[in-house]
Amino acid sequence: MQFNQFIEVILNRRWTVVVIATLLMVLLASGGRSVVVTNDYRVLFKDDNPELVAYNALKNVYTVSDHALVAIVPQEGSVFTRDVLGVIEQLTEAAWLLPHSQRVDSLTNYAYSEAYEDDLIVEPLVEQAHSLDIDEIARIESVALREIELVDRLVSREGHASGILISFLLPEDRDAGVAEITDQLYKLLDEYRSANPAIEFYLTGDVVINRAFSDATKDDLSTLTPIVFLLIIAVSILLLRSVLGTLATILVLFFSVASTMGLVGWTGVVLSPTNSGIPLIVMVIAVAHSIHVVSTTLTGMKKGSDRRAAIAESMRSNIYPVFLTSMTTAIGFLSLNASESPPFHDLGNFVAFGVLCAFVFSITLLPALLSLLPLRVRPGKVAQHPFADRLSNFVISRHKHLLWSVALIAIVLILGIPRIELSDNWTRYFDDRYEFRRDTDFITNNLTGMESLEYSLRSGSEGGITDPGYLRTIEAFAEWFREQPEVITVLSFSDIMKRLNKNMNGDNPEFYSVPDNPELAAQYLLLYELSLPFGRDLNDRIDIAKSSTRMSVVLKNLTSRMQRELDERAQQWLSANAPGLAAPATGFSIIIAHLSERNIHGMLRGTITAMFLISLILILVFKSVRMGLVSLLPNFVPAAMSFGLWGYLVGTVGMASSVVTAIAFGIVVDDTIHFLSKYLRHRRAGASTANSIRETFRSVGHALCTTTAVLVCGFLVFALSGFELSWALGYLVSITIAFALATDFLLLPPLLLMIDRKLTR
Repeated sequence: MQFNQFIEVILNRRWTVVVIATLLMVLLASGGRSVVVTNDYRVLFKDDNPELVAYNALKNVYTVSDHALVAIVPQEGSVFTRDVLGVIEQLTEAAWLLPHSQRVDSLTNYAYSEAYEDDLIVEPLVEQAHSLDIDEIARIESVALREIELVDRLVSREGHASGILISFLLPEDRDAGVAEITDQLYKLLDEYRSANPAIEFYLTGDVVINRAFSDATKDDLSTLTPIVFLLIIAVSILLLRSVLGTLATILVLFFSVASTMGLVGWTGVVLSPTNSGIPLIVMVIAVAHSIHVVSTTLTGMKKGSDRRAAIAESMRSNIYPVFLTSMTTAIGFLSLNASESPPFHDLGNFVAFGVLCAFVFSITLLPALLSLLPLRVRPGKVAQHPFADRLSNFVISRHKHLLWSVALIAIVLILGIPRIELSDNWTRYFDDRYEFRRDTDFITNNLTGMESLEYSLRSGSEGGITDPGYLRTIEAFAEWFREQPEVITVLSFSDIMKRLNKNMNGDNPEFYSVPDNPELAAQYLLLYELSLPFGRDLNDRIDIAKSSTRMSVVLKNLTSRMQRELDERAQQWLSANAPGLAAPATGFSIIIAHLSERNIHGMLRGTITAMFLISLILILVFKSVRMGLVSLLPNFVPAAMSFGLWGYLVGTVGMASSVVTAIAFGIVVDDTIHFLSKYLRHRRAGASTANSIRETFRSVGHALCTTTAVLVCGFLVFALSGFELSWALGYLVSITIAFALATDFLLLPPLLLMIDRKLTR
């Protein structure tokens, strides 16, 4: 009775409802002006992320900063020519003038040390490149290709590519700093490309990936959102066959998305590629809820009911399942709070809020709009349900065969899950539409790796880094890494001391070893530091107290699992040979590697919790443990099937996979709720199992097909994104939703026929 009164209030005071809903939306949406997009990859991590804390500590000790790497590659020949070396020398000098630049390392300004009688001479490897003769260039090439600090880092082993590493000290406003730096970098490289058409320039690095994050977010918001909007309009018109019904649906959609994004602005949450899908997901889910109400209203009018009666009956029929589906969908998204990555928290929380808005607007604004709009439907066209009847009769007559065949298909697909490798590779988060990805791939294949393990190697005492025992230990650790097949090159302080020992002994190659005398080693180091030019000190390699040194292990293009395994082997070596020398590796790539692993574990707990809550809700709603448990199968199986199919077709999934199950489960359970709600309504009215199934197909079959089509099409738009987390999420959720409809139509009814036999057919 109370609900009937609620319906009467909505329909009698429809203009009041529209005005109140509009005011509420405007109030919330006004916060949308404050929505900002960040280019800081650090938003992926919690402030207390242990790997991030360790990385920040290393950056503070060794003045490690964000960087950009420019690769210079002549179209023909080697970099060891006057023209190419001249360009490298000029670009090196120009890089010092970039905003926030604090250090530049290149082949030309490499601090090459050599002995001259009893003196140590330290000077740039290349000076005044355009005046070099053939012999001088040959000497430079010979030196460069044997220097361990240059090869596979700032010059390729084959000599066909060279690099300039630019370090930046970003300002407090990192977003503005990144934008300023990259704008100037792009402009500078464009000038050099125009002036040197025979030379190719490529750009990558921390600063550039930050910019790529921002570009990917803006691309998704500006490109995917209108595509989803237009797609929803087209699909809604096609399936509802009512322009005004589609208009009402779109208005509810707009109100829901505007309210959600307004709250994003009010709360100060920043958008990144990870959570930029908030408006798209809300849009898709909002329209799915609305279509149930509109579709049922139009069906009632086709059967001969007047508009008001059809709207009222639609609300009575749909409010309970729409409320339940909103609740279960919100629970699925709220489980994202178990993620290790804060942007996933924001994605889950704001989509859950958007789902709440969609529910509220679909039971208030939507019926008010439907009663105001001049809907016209010809009655008498839905007396028959040919497709629904054919499908239901097929399912009922072949239920045993379907049960076993669908189960077999599911098992075959699920067997693909073990093929999946749960892994991430941050350099492949972007597809090759982004110049960053293309340049990074080229640099990785032709110059150096973009992933590294960073270690702070402790000597145990102030000034202890020149102790011969310490130097031999870190030398052995570096040599162990160089033997590993995953490693490109290793930068170790022991190499500098070995070079200095050789220099101070007349450049005799036999003295390329760690100095035996600690006092002499300390003098070598002091002399070398005093000889270094401004901006070329060793602060990025040794700490102020000279108690520890930094070792960088540059890696090939490894997955996160392979990086973790390599560091685990390194820790085993340390435990056996140098306990206490170093903590586990840090660095951006290993942070991502551990984040991916912990995110999967965290989301596994969150998904299990969400599934338990949703299962409990279903049992309580259906007032039957048996029905509640039966409903779980067509909800669990689709996610497993989609991952199995992914295992056969793709084989690897990253952070996106860890949230897909929770998202998909919260969404796909909607179809089961609508199906079982209608089924139990007919059963409790006294209909047989078979007839209840037939009537359920007639009443919700079309709506479930419609909402599934909208959801699948909507999430498939994510596949157009150039960011892996988005397109993988889009494909996996779309596949899961499609499988869910198939199991609800082909698996759930046979299960009901096998289990629910209280009444005869």
